[in-house]
Amino acid sequence: MLRSRRGAASTLSDSDRLAMLDELENSGLGWFWASDADGNLSYLSAAIAERLDMSLDELIGQPLQTIFEPIDGDGRTKSLSLMFGAHKSFSGFAVRSAKGRDGFVLRLSGKPIFSGKKFAGFRGTGTDITSEYHREAETQKLAKFDSLTGLSNRHRMAHQIETTLTAFKAAKRNCAILMLDLDKFKQVNDTLGHAAGDELLKQVASRLKRSIERECEIGRLGGDEFQVMIPDLDDRGELGDIAMKIITMLKQPYSLDEGRCVIGCSVGIAIAPHDGVTGDEIVRSADLALYAAKNGGRGQYRFYSGDLENEAIFRRRLEADLGTAVREKQLFLKYEPIVDAKSQKVRALEAHICWNHEQRGEIDEEEFASILEGSSSVLEVGKWAIGEACRHAAYWHESVNVAVNVPVPLFNHSDFVEEVSRALHEADMAPNRLELEVSEAVFFGDTNAVDRTLAQLFKIGVRLTLDEFGSGYSSLAYLRRAPFDMIKIDERLIAEADRHDSRELGLIRAIVALSGALEMETIADGIESNTLLASLLDCGIDRVQGPIFSDPVSKEEAESELLGEGWVIEPSGDRTKRARRRTVYRKIQVIHDDHSYEVTLRNLSKTGALIQGLADVPKGTQFVVDLGGGQLAVATVIRAMSDTQGLEFEQHLVDDGSGGLCTRHRVSPYALASAGAPLAALSPGNYKGMQGGLLGQQASVPQFGYAASATNEAA
Repeated sequence: MLRSRRGAASTLSDSDRLAMLDELENSGLGWFWASDADGNLSYLSAAIAERLDMSLDELIGQPLQTIFEPIDGDGRTKSLSLMFGAHKSFSGFAVRSAKGRDGFVLRLSGKPIFSGKKFAGFRGTGTDITSEYHREAETQKLAKFDSLTGLSNRHRMAHQIETTLTAFKAAKRNCAILMLDLDKFKQVNDTLGHAAGDELLKQVASRLKRSIERECEIGRLGGDEFQVMIPDLDDRGELGDIAMKIITMLKQPYSLDEGRCVIGCSVGIAIAPHDGVTGDEIVRSADLALYAAKNGGRGQYRFYSGDLENEAIFRRRLEADLGTAVREKQLFLKYEPIVDAKSQKVRALEAHICWNHEQRGEIDEEEFASILEGSSSVLEVGKWAIGEACRHAAYWHESVNVAVNVPVPLFNHSDFVEEVSRALHEADMAPNRLELEVSEAVFFGDTNAVDRTLAQLFKIGVRLTLDEFGSGYSSLAYLRRAPFDMIKIDERLIAEADRHDSRELGLIRAIVALSGALEMETIADGIESNTLLASLLDCGIDRVQGPIFSDPVSKEEAESELLGEGWVIEPSGDRTKRARRRTVYRKIQVIHDDHSYEVTLRNLSKTGALIQGLADVPKGTQFVVDLGGGQLAVATVIRAMSDTQGLEFEQHLVDDGSGGLCTRHRVSPYALASAGAPLAALSPGNYKGMQGGLLGQQASVPQFGYAASATNEAA
């Protein structure tokens, strides 16, 4: 039977066989091509020409290699050319169009044809794999890139960092890692929806790309976390500028379909090999720096330093000690005046919580707020603050109210209203003298429970302030359904109005008009300049507060000022917001020739330092000042007073992102390794074999002795 079937097939005419070939080609099950001995196309299925959007006349007679090119530049066209020349069979070569319509992907196979022993050309098949190829390409892209922003994903970033650092270790090169976290991104999702959050992340990614004008790798690790790798950069001055540019660009307002919003950004920076040699080490260091930046008040950057880990551990201990702080009365309140915009009389005092810690000393209101955020003691501390503020305010003149910020967990707690009533009753204070500042974040929870709590507070008679209005998540729905007496405009919006054009002032003017229509008062916070104050008064703001009037003061100072006929504060542009700086008074090393001397650092600025401890040091003496962590600064003595010397740095220090100063560069561990030291981040002090900051000099006799005061102190 098999023979008869074969016999039947052989009886088909040439026209029937051609018809079968045409049907096969038209069905897409098989396409064919042929070339002559020179590699020029002699036949091509019409379906292929159609996919290329070219005519057969344009293709026949052309070399195959000029019509198709390899996928992803993998060099297969070159192999294809070699096979043509060697007259070898090939199969499975994926190629794309080099001419005609883009995006068409074909898998080619071919077999050489001989006439006797003479090569006559190739015959082959082609298969359309366009859809399959793009599916695989998309799968591979998803494995390496974030599907939402198009940036590298966590896996790709980890691989890129590890491979880069491995290569850079051999080449003794530097690499910086920046960790970024968006501030208050969650509230955008909660108020405007996840679609708005996704669009916001896309815009953040676009701004990130524009803000870094040098070779780098940018990735989204998930959620609102981003990472940047910048090769061959260890200049902390330049890195600080990049970080500030990122922070500034990301905090500009965003326009989304669902509304306008404003967010912030914190940045942690670590540099290999100083802060780590492997990918895990350097990312961990950058994470610690980011943690410190967020705890420092957000919207800032921070470089990694060796003491950050101890600082993080100590901070966790502080959070654990909060309960004890309340019970042992270590917490206390300071009060910031809220001033009537027209009369400049103090209308209210806003309570700020501080902590008199037995080891740390006084922890101010800004740092305490960052410690309290997310702590398990937030309910206990919040209740204490309301009770303490009411107890103090009961003794003030009845024309002065007390304002207390309410943490979201406390507001949402079942006995919150009862606690407020108890505090008022025990202090025997009129309810309308207590102003509770509530952030918009309270509306992210159970709507019915929030409305019930607000209604109960209104019934008690306390005054309610909607805090941080205009921060980007504001909704008129809050104002319609909640019995607020005041709107406090977000401090960041006020700051933008001070730095930029009248657009922000226009927004403030609109908020004032809205509050007036709803019979609410407005408060502007964070005012630092007379110019801004004048603009806000022109907008019609009712109440004002900020450094231009007063920083938070002690209870005793507030009570003293409130005596008499009222506290009036004249605004002064000379007052500026306190700069939070670390204590400079500490022991450091200075190096002269190959000798290291321990001295006390008394004063530090960008241009120089004041040291104490050495005797008989003449002007013009050059020291290498070791500020720790590989920070070596060449300095010259320009003033000499007994045991104290004034130094001038050859290269100015730069901001470290947290109110302190640091050197632009550090001694590379690779340089130490070449001199016989271990390849690791430097530890503070005592680098033997150094003269004028250089390695490998011969030893010499110490030229300076310690002053008597320094010797006694050391003893």
